[in-house]
Amino acid sequence: MAEVSAEALKQAVESQHGGKAVLNYVARIREMFGKDLVWTGPVHVFDLEGHPKATRAYAWSAAVDGSDKRQFYAVLHLGGITSPAEAVRAAIVAEHRHG
Repeated sequence: MAEVSAEALKQAVESQHGGKAVLNYVARIREMFGKDLVWTGPVHVFDLEGHPKATRAYAWSAAVDGSDKRQFYAVLHLGGITSPAEAVRAAIVAEHRHG
C-alpha cells in the first residue's frame, strides 16, 4: 500500500493537536523489540506553530490489519518524547496497553 502524503499527515497533526504544522524533515524509523521488527516506515517531523505547549510534532500512518484502511498517528514533542523514534515507541506502547 502506498504511503500517505505529507499533506495528509500535516492535516492529521493540525486536526488532532491544533496549531499550524510545517514539514521540517522525514526520518526513516525501524523499531525493534528484541530481534523482532515491530514497525518500519517514514515519520514526518513538523514544526508546530501556535500550540500552547509543543513546537514540534511527529506524524505517520500505518495500515490497519486486514483492511485497506490506514491509522494516522500524530505525537507531540513533549515530556520524554524528543525524537521520531521515541514518538513511534510511545504510540506502540500505548496501543499495546489499550489494545
